[in-house]
Amino acid sequence: MAKKTRRKNEDQPAEPPRFEEAASELETIIDRLEEGDIPLEESLEAYGRGRELLARCRSILDAAATEIAEVDLETGEAASDEDA
Repeated sequence: MAKKTRRKNEDQPAEPPRFEEAASELETIIDRLEEGDIPLEESLEAYGRGRELLARCRSILDAAATEIAEVDLETGEAASDEDA
């Protein structure tokens, strides 16, 4: 029976990419798909990865927008309190 060896990275879940990394990889995938010179199977894999990266970017942007809205709300409340 063959002994299986694991790499250290396989033991730990992969950390999701930061926004800049995800956006850059997504841009590379889009460029490759637009060129149209990759095999169908590879293009399908690239498309799937692109969807994952797009979802990651949207999630980060949505979280940032929520945080900005909360700060704006707090700032608006602080300004209202000062006017009173």
